[in-house]
Amino acid sequence: MAVREDRTFEKVIAAIVGLACLLLAAGWATREDPAEKPYLEIAGGGFVYNYREAQVYYGFVANVLKPLPVGTWLIAEFEDPAGGPPLAVETRLHARSVRYGVHSPQVRGVKAGKPYHVALRLYDHTRSRLIWSGEKNFTSQIDDTVVPDKPLTIGPGYFPNPELKGG
Repeated sequence: MAVREDRTFEKVIAAIVGLACLLLAAGWATREDPAEKPYLEIAGGGFVYNYREAQVYYGFVANVLKPLPVGTWLIAEFEDPAGGPPLAVETRLHARSVRYGVHSPQVRGVKAGKPYHVALRLYDHTRSRLIWSGEKNFTSQIDDTVVPDKPLTIGPGYFPNPELKGG
């Protein structure tokens, strides 16, 4: 009489290995190559109108998507709505943060519906080698005429501006 061997265990192991290979191949085919990612992603931004302080500026929040060399500089050049040369802002990036908020100096002359250009560049610690560059446009929905020429309040307690009394 012939004894028949039960090969169920080997079949299950072979099926599991085959499924694992299939899933690995599918994952490899659909993966995102980290080398193709940009260094920065703009997470948000826009114009800020502080009518109490009579300030207008615009800016953005940038997320770091892949590691950068130590001491990298982020240089953002904001288009000046009043005309003239771009307004440059420099920020040194460090390893402990992956999110940076950058905003322009105070601006005037913002027109509703007009896009304002921001050029972004990442340089190494000596500012001699360009690592990455990008650009973004920001558009305001309102003119800056909603902001007064002089601040309405003075100081941290929001005291009324004495220059505006009697007007």
